[in-house]
Amino acid sequence: MAAKDTPPMPAIRVFDAAARHGNFSSASDELSMTQAAVSYQIKVLEERVGTPLFERHARGVTLTPIGKDFADQVVPAMDAIREAYTEAKGTSQQTLTINAIPTFATHFLSGALRSFQEQNPKISVRVEVSENFVDLDSIDCDMAIRLGDGGFGGKDCRMLFPAVFSPMMSPELGASVSEMTKYEDLLQLPVLSPGDPRWQIWLSAAGVDPTGFSPDTTRHFGTQMIEAQAAIEGHGVAMLTPAFFKREITAGTLIQPFKLLGDDGNSYWLINGRNRGNSAKVRTFRNWLLKRTKPLRQTHSSSSK
Repeated sequence: MAAKDTPPMPAIRVFDAAARHGNFSSASDELSMTQAAVSYQIKVLEERVGTPLFERHARGVTLTPIGKDFADQVVPAMDAIREAYTEAKGTSQQTLTINAIPTFATHFLSGALRSFQEQNPKISVRVEVSENFVDLDSIDCDMAIRLGDGGFGGKDCRMLFPAVFSPMMSPELGASVSEMTKYEDLLQLPVLSPGDPRWQIWLSAAGVDPTGFSPDTTRHFGTQMIEAQAAIEGHGVAMLTPAFFKREITAGTLIQPFKLLGDDGNSYWLINGRNRGNSAKVRTFRNWLLKRTKPLRQTHSSSSK
């Protein structure tokens, strides 16, 4: 049987690093090689392939179309090899890094992670908090959780649950109104962020004439986490996602006077980079979180019918 044409593995290893970083300098740092050695290995590979894989520029390199197609196959394969090697040598601990938006991290993920850690003691989860979207292909981060419509530049996205919302307040503030039986009764209370467009969406769904509602865009508390604390302290009514504040509702520090939920079309999404989806730790966490959030997706689907 004729031997299969196998590329030189040292060159493949260098190509993988150079393709991920987008330059030879970072690849040389990762591999503890000189840039000359990196360039040599890339040249060896290009000679074997028979065509350039990178275009050289004064400020760096970019993948050629053939190089990009090659990288789309090589980089995930190298990730799989690294993962298999880690498992084979019996590493006791793996680290999964998740970049999440603040309210999701503090009011959903932090409380749920204990269950994941108990089920998967060999995977250590590190949560980074950030409002900005991160390019998972260029930083040392496995997954991200973001709010949006799912259009995240072709990334592998899984919808966790819709970002539905409803007015919430402290029991004391609710009791300050003689009755809270009609949607219109909310207009008697101070609103924390009247400029939040979700108020107009919710009032429209409630069939309330928003004439007496002042959309003051200068008053905005920021994240739901901050607004919820202000609401707990009795400063006003906050438009919040109930799934994040079940503990506060159960404890009686927040009340949701109406079951009506507003929906602006946004959801919370779990995103992994192009080259991360085949990792065992990523698959394990993704399956666990999708199972954990399934009731929230089902509840919304049922209420939308």
